[in-house]
Amino acid sequence: MRESVFIFCSNMIDLVQLPKLAKQARPESILFFKKNKKKLTDADRLVHELHDKYSSETDCLLCANCCRTLGPRITDKDVSAMAKSLRMKPSAFYNSYLRTDEDGDMVFQSLPCPFLMSDNYCMIYENRPKACREYPHTDRKKFYQIANLSIQNAATCSVVYQVIEGLKEKLH
Repeated sequence: MRESVFIFCSNMIDLVQLPKLAKQARPESILFFKKNKKKLTDADRLVHELHDKYSSETDCLLCANCCRTLGPRITDKDVSAMAKSLRMKPSAFYNSYLRTDEDGDMVFQSLPCPFLMSDNYCMIYENRPKACREYPHTDRKKFYQIANLSIQNAATCSVVYQVIEGLKEKLH
């Protein structure tokens, strides 16, 4: 494993520093989302512009922090697709890779993701779970509805962190 992994983006955010930066920004971010609910309901275009900017400046394959640290919610449809890609029965796939968490959701038994390879590529990329396909969720409609999740994800993903910081800068 690399000693220091850098996310290459305009701000060169080091993965070691990202959780600290996000933790420092958290109170301000929470207040920002509370105070700007009205502005944010019409801010999807701005959020998507920020998402496009920071996503294009970030090489996720150099990072893969989400695959190492987050456990996506797995749906039955995801299980079917992943099991089929591995030529397994869904029940065998579940027994080998999944568990049900305290909220009743299917998640991977352990982290990092069992399909994350040493070069940060995903072994089942074409059949990865929906939650993985949609991450970091900064390009979705009605972004303001997932403010709390995004504030949490800012500690894991530099794109999320920078989108939130960009929103605060542009809307203040």
